[in-house]
Amino acid sequence: MDDPWTDLGPVAELSKRPLQQLTVGRTAIALSFLDGRFAAISGVCNHVGGPLGDGRLDGEYIVCPWHNWKFHRDTGLGEPGYEADVVPRYDLREEGGRLYIDLTSATRRQKAKHEKHPLDRPLGREAGGVRVVGISTTNMDVANPRYSTSDALLETGLAHAATVGCETRLIRLRDLSFRACEGYYSKAARACTWPCSITQMDPRDQLDRVYEAIVFWADVILVATPIRWGVASSLYFKMAERLNCVQNQITLRNRVMLRNKVASFIITGGQDNVQGVAGQALCFFAELGCQFPQFPYVAHSRGWSAEDMEENVAYVQHSEELHAGTRALVDRAVDLSRRLIATAPEEHDHRAGRKASGYLSAKPSLPVVVSDD
Repeated sequence: MDDPWTDLGPVAELSKRPLQQLTVGRTAIALSFLDGRFAAISGVCNHVGGPLGDGRLDGEYIVCPWHNWKFHRDTGLGEPGYEADVVPRYDLREEGGRLYIDLTSATRRQKAKHEKHPLDRPLGREAGGVRVVGISTTNMDVANPRYSTSDALLETGLAHAATVGCETRLIRLRDLSFRACEGYYSKAARACTWPCSITQMDPRDQLDRVYEAIVFWADVILVATPIRWGVASSLYFKMAERLNCVQNQITLRNRVMLRNKVASFIITGGQDNVQGVAGQALCFFAELGCQFPQFPYVAHSRGWSAEDMEENVAYVQHSEELHAGTRALVDRAVDLSRRLIATAPEEHDHRAGRKASGYLSAKPSLPVVVSDD
């Protein structure tokens, strides 16, 4: 009978690290060393396959580096309250100064049934007229509101959309409590999940309202931003970074989540660089899969030397040209949306996207997950 024991290496070397990820054949192992004793469990997390051995020890528990799931280093059981999630454990032995593992001793992996997040559902558009969501990215003291030029034009645009038969919804990012992107994609492409990892783990995170609106509800996305030091607002970028989970579905699965969506923009500010702000927004929303009407933004700026901001506010308040231009922008966006809806297939075809177009052809392949299954 074949010897089931596989040599992992010298005890003296392996004991120098409290936790490490090892590969034995095609099996990933999380090997830990604590209080003078080794333990081994699967190196593949039950959640989305994170490398447990690259995580950290929290007492007797190994914490996954991707989304912080915990498993006991000896038994493979999930942390208290989550014991129904179990990863395999393995027998070890020391002999002649070397450490051996028996892969045949693996216990069964058990994955508990977890309730899906409300955003984790099939894509599809409900029947009905064009729906327009306005997203305000300007920040201010909510208790002491001031006049916002970008908000004013956004309100004009939504009011006009309602008059041409559209359903409308307004989202002010300043009213939402949401965490900044924490770079899960930087850990590994698959660590950036849909729904967003933060949204799944933190029930207080309110960016789910933006996800719900732009992925499932809206046909037209109308984004308004002030110009801050030549770029869009910090709230705009905070939102944009959290939308990486939408774009990443294209990279990983050829799943275009914003299909047949129209994006348009309102840009105002006391400083210049309108085209720079518009260029970034157009590039970003194009990467999400959006379409654009002809002349996809309206903008206003009085230039670098215009420091009399009260005059800038007064100009936008009284400029019929800017408000008429915003209404015309909405008309163009809604018209394009109606044409897209009329010609869209009944079901989403996810074969399109970056891989199908050759966009990723020069990129290295994603790493294969080594598993014990």
